Amino acid sequence: MGTARELLGGLLDPGSFVSWDRPPVPVDASPEYRKELSAAAATAGTDEAVLTGEGLLRGRRVAVIACEFAFLAGSIGVAAAERIVTAVERATELGLPLLASPTSGGTRMQEGTVAFVQMVKVAGALAVHKAAGHPYLVYLRDPTMGGVFASWGSLGHMTFAEPGALVGFLGPRVYQALYGKQFPEGVQTAENLYHNGVIDGVVPVSVFRRIAHRTLVVLCDGPIPLPGKGGDVPPPAAGVGEFLAGPQERGGLAVLDTAEVHAWQSVLISRRGDRPGIRELLRHVTDRVPLSGTGQGELDRTVVHALARFRGQPCIVFGHDRAGQSPDNTMGPAALREARRSMHLAAELRVPLVLVIDTAGASLSREAEERGLAPEIARCLADLVTLDTPTVSVLLGQGSGGGALALLPADRVLAAANGWLAPLPPEGASAIIHRDTWHAPGLAAAQRIRAVDLEADGIVDRIVHEYPDAAEEPVDFAMRMVETIAEELAALTARPLDALRAARHLRYRRLGLGA
Repeated sequence: MGTARELLGGLLDPGSFVSWDRPPVPVDASPEYRKELSAAAATAGTDEAVLTGEGLLRGRRVAVIACEFAFLAGSIGVAAAERIVTAVERATELGLPLLASPTSGGTRMQEGTVAFVQMVKVAGALAVHKAAGHPYLVYLRDPTMGGVFASWGSLGHMTFAEPGALVGFLGPRVYQALYGKQFPEGVQTAENLYHNGVIDGVVPVSVFRRIAHRTLVVLCDGPIPLPGKGGDVPPPAAGVGEFLAGPQERGGLAVLDTAEVHAWQSVLISRRGDRPGIRELLRHVTDRVPLSGTGQGELDRTVVHALARFRGQPCIVFGHDRAGQSPDNTMGPAALREARRSMHLAAELRVPLVLVIDTAGASLSREAEERGLAPEIARCLADLVTLDTPTVSVLLGQGSGGGALALLPADRVLAAANGWLAPLPPEGASAIIHRDTWHAPGLAAAQRIRAVDLEADGIVDRIVHEYPDAAEEPVDFAMRMVETIAEELAALTARPLDALRAARHLRYRRLGLGA
């Protein structure tokens, strides 16, 4: 666990911490409680259960809040809450990212209900800080319980915890007193909460320091002009004519025109087990920081999301992970709730959102139906078309059904040459229309599912070539796609947000209506 000062020493650059604390505000206290406060101060070496201030994290100015467990088990009363809120408000005023590290038994029982409701103003101050676009990162220490976990311990844009930390709402001792039995073992641990999608990871403070640094590089440093662009907006994306211009040569390899690749060939190519997916793209970005789960107790292993920079362009990335999918493990509603977490984070942190489509289809199961798969698809669509941040969608491989459509609406839509988008896999469409699967190749062509047809129909804006198949050139393809995404991000972030929203509305309002 360590003390608050030890935490700050491990997190901040040596000697850089500057305290913001003033004497605690006076509170009504009985003589017994005053003795407890005096004894706690002597034991902890602090005047309250939290320390606040600012310091440098690898040279970057940050605001910090750290709990001191030795002071009455890190419990939060009126004075501690006021200190927290004052620090949050100052961080907001100064425009500083805020790092908080709670360790607490929860509300200070000696102060009763008035202490309990302090969590409301703490949460309110953090909401204002985040609404202003400033990062809030949380590192939970052992233990973090009760109202502290249920307020400022759970409101981080990213939340990590130290290994082995006890983290939960109702303390085991209270549970046993109320219910006459022990709380189940292994539930209220940092590791279990990570595995269930409540927090983003479990790391020692030295690793959290590196994660926080990378996170702030992505979120706080502005876009870096692309090489050779001089900061200018990249040229307009190539039109369909460029991709139908005839045979080309690249590196001595004959390249088929996209138009010559039959839709069914694209479907088969997209299903290759060695085709590069989202993880291959992320290997070629910088300052990558993984996120995990919904933050609300759900985790879907068929998707990946992270903070990253594409050639210096900051963004949040979310997408289907082909490596995590199988016939027995398909995306469920939790995956879409993770997508909506990414959408919310991108808008709140004021960075673009990149969505990667690569799915054979959403889960067809009782659990998926009962947990709201269809409503989550609808909410993703509604959120994306109205999202207050630039968006890029990438049709990387298979684009089957509502699980693919849920990530499609964006300011710019890119497609790999063998990417495709359809209401169902062609075999499923064949089963509906012909009551067999033999007609799948013909339906794939008739439904105009291939990338070049999607571009001609105004669904896709730009095609990224494969020479002749991404699986045959995984590194080159991934780097080419990353470069293209970076160009699109640079162009979008150079445009006013109001103009982007208006253009996005018009784009999807006119879908299917022609020029």
